Amino acid sequence: MTDSIMSKAATMEIPINSNGDTGTLPEDDSLEQAANLQWSLDEQVGSSRGTRDLQQVMVSGPNLNETSIVSGGYGGTAEGIIPTSSIKGSNMHHSSSSSSMTAEEASRGVAVEKLETVKKWGLNTYKCTKQMISERFGRGSRTVDLELEAQIEVLRDTKKKYESVLRLARALTNHFYNMVQTQHALGDTFADLSQKSPELRDEFGYNAETQKLLCKNGETLLGAINFFVSSINTLVNKTMEDSLMTIKMYENARLEFDAYRSDLEELSLGPKDAVAMARIDAAQQLYQVQKDKYERLRSDVIIKLKFLEENKVKVMHKQLLLFHNAISAYFAGNQQQLEQTLKQFNIKLRPPGADKPSWLEEQ
Repeated sequence: MTDSIMSKAATMEIPINSNGDTGTLPEDDSLEQAANLQWSLDEQVGSSRGTRDLQQVMVSGPNLNETSIVSGGYGGTAEGIIPTSSIKGSNMHHSSSSSSMTAEEASRGVAVEKLETVKKWGLNTYKCTKQMISERFGRGSRTVDLELEAQIEVLRDTKKKYESVLRLARALTNHFYNMVQTQHALGDTFADLSQKSPELRDEFGYNAETQKLLCKNGETLLGAINFFVSSINTLVNKTMEDSLMTIKMYENARLEFDAYRSDLEELSLGPKDAVAMARIDAAQQLYQVQKDKYERLRSDVIIKLKFLEENKVKVMHKQLLLFHNAISAYFAGNQQQLEQTLKQFNIKLRPPGADKPSWLEEQ
């Protein structure tokens, strides 16, 4: 109703005289009535709203969460009023923001650490690659230990020869195993024919006994050869391989040592201003670290080569003696000597069918 009256009042015509000037407007009763009506409506709305607010306060009482802190005296401006709810919300927002900032700083620290690690790795790889290329083209110098490198070459050559012995011993084991299985089958066939051929029972019986004896001695010899192969395999693929892994680490340390040594020499030949001296000091520290690492690994290689040589002589002395005595006793037909050889080296033969799992293991 109020909006219709105001729109009506706003659309009242304004009389204009012939000269384009507004003349003296006559008093319009409709405009005065509209103004009086709007004032009365405002008074009614204000009084009713004030009554409802007073009732609500009397019933529910003041809400502590919506109380305000007034800075200033009585009748101060509204700028000094700070709601307590805004204070609580700001504290919660501050704590959550601080925790998020802590997590962000932690993740940023991890990222920076990873970046520094990648940077160091890239720089080290570049220097080592540069040193390697310089050595191959004969432009760079390398640290040489003639005595140690000669021992390393002997070890590598010895490992190749022992690998050949191991390969041939395995081939001998496979062939001899097939021969023993053939002798076993042949002995069973002779024994069966001895039962079915009465006229040749004795001849088949002698051959069956001979093949069974050869089969038994062959299994004994196989036990000795398998022990020989196992010991050689341990020496080659574990003991020697461990020493070669240490040698590989030593060679990498030598390459890094020469790379940082060349870098320090290049910086020493350059200018000697403040920036260059700082770089030289940093290069000197890195060079010292690589030098300590190189000398430590060099000492490890020397010790391992020494113990490897002693262990190799001890193991091969025992294994070669076993191999010789077992082969000689087998082909001489000396069963007693063959069994004595296995007892001498504490070799226990597996009974027939020992390789098969039990019914419990199969379950």
